[in-house]
Amino acid sequence: MSEALGRRDDIIETSNITRWNFTKLLEHPKEYAPEEPRSPFPLRIDLNAKIALWKGNITKLKVNAITHTTNEHMNERNPDSDELYRQGGEALYQEVQEDLRVCRTGEAKMSKGHSLPARYVIHSVGPRYNIKYVTAADSALFSCYRTVLQICKESHIRTLGLGAIHTLRRNYPPDKGAHIAIRTVRRFLEKHLDAFDLIVFVCNEENAQFYRTILPLYFPRDSSEEEYAIDNLPSDIGNEEGEPFIKERQIRILDKPTFAALKAINSDFEQTVDLNKEFFQSVATDVGHHPFANMEENPDVIKTSKMLQATSLEQRKKETRRRYENLMKRAKVEDLTDIASLQCLYRGGVDRMGRPIVVFVGKNYPAHTADPEKALLYLIRVMDSVVDSDYVIVYFHTETTGRNQVAMAYFKMVYNLLDHRYKKNLKHFYIVHPTWWSRLATWFFTTFTASDLKHKVHNLKGVQFLFTKMNPDQIDVPQFVQEYDIKINGPRYVVTVSNSDDNL
Repeated sequence: MSEALGRRDDIIETSNITRWNFTKLLEHPKEYAPEEPRSPFPLRIDLNAKIALWKGNITKLKVNAITHTTNEHMNERNPDSDELYRQGGEALYQEVQEDLRVCRTGEAKMSKGHSLPARYVIHSVGPRYNIKYVTAADSALFSCYRTVLQICKESHIRTLGLGAIHTLRRNYPPDKGAHIAIRTVRRFLEKHLDAFDLIVFVCNEENAQFYRTILPLYFPRDSSEEEYAIDNLPSDIGNEEGEPFIKERQIRILDKPTFAALKAINSDFEQTVDLNKEFFQSVATDVGHHPFANMEENPDVIKTSKMLQATSLEQRKKETRRRYENLMKRAKVEDLTDIASLQCLYRGGVDRMGRPIVVFVGKNYPAHTADPEKALLYLIRVMDSVVDSDYVIVYFHTETTGRNQVAMAYFKMVYNLLDHRYKKNLKHFYIVHPTWWSRLATWFFTTFTASDLKHKVHNLKGVQFLFTKMNPDQIDVPQFVQEYDIKINGPRYVVTVSNSDDNL
């Protein structure tokens, strides 16, 4: 995959980017027997010739249009937006602020490129990801990509630099977002092959590995990749447009709503439950003809709704587990020595109850410069074997500053991505040398995001308080922490252990 060059005046011509169909030896599509399983996204050389994967600065691409992800007021400040407006010039910023002004989530608007090599910029507002509203976020993200492609088709834009509209800034899991982006492009090209000459998937350090892994699932280059996709595509591959499948939309308003609801149950559970079809039909008929059927809530419909909600919850759990397993696979093989060298996260011994200790040193983590994706992978590598049973975390907040503070949005994303074992088996979270700000941030997080952890958090004003929970020889306390502790608490201070402390 090509890398962007660093000089300001470098312009990347599309002729210098290798198209997807030339990244492997060309192979004619395999002839499948009728009974053989096939991928829903079969090998198509004509589609592969329309796309490319490229890692670099999207503002350097000389294409008809590039994408830009922003907020609803189109004034978001982040490195990507700052670079776009710096390269595009003041005229680009003025057009966006004076003519476009507002763009709703899931939509897209187009401006001129001005000083950019690209003729146009298509601005889109991606959704914020919340595990409680996965369906809404996925649908909005699909709408972003679909709208961008539709604008290109209607405006006769033949070459497009398609950057990731889903970002970690909005907590969107990179792998999940990549699935939606790539699948949407695949379905669009299947219907409108002649609308484009080239679509370049533009990636960066944050998402490059995901695009490399996921792109062959939807655009296989040979029969082996096509066969691999059969078992590795997600359970939800969307509808014929690539839009995420929403089960609730399959129920239509009929003259017998109860029968429709019962039919939905039958569809959901027909593989695991032997339903009596005649019974459901008789119930539906009786209720459907009842004179008050349309005037009161039907208990069967209420029951159906609860069952569908339970099924949806189970699907979300499976999706979360799948994402975690993918991250775990990467954590085992990727080079994370740069994160390990920071000595900000490491294993200790055990506490007085024999539970493993995990130590996090806030001052050692450069939040503004460290790669957040690698940090997450290293966290998983260190902790995955610990969280199978009860464990404790010790967080030294000692002398942390603004450069060490991780954004709350990142905490939320990590909390939602981690396997349920992390939350279930965490026994205690000790914060040593807390500040007023850390107490406020902890309260906010455990109140509005992780209420199940609230009773597990304990603020300790000194190291000696920590040693009532574990022996000093079981934990490596950094020298600067000990020096700070002596400075604020004195070389010797007495800690009174209450009965409640004994139970910790």
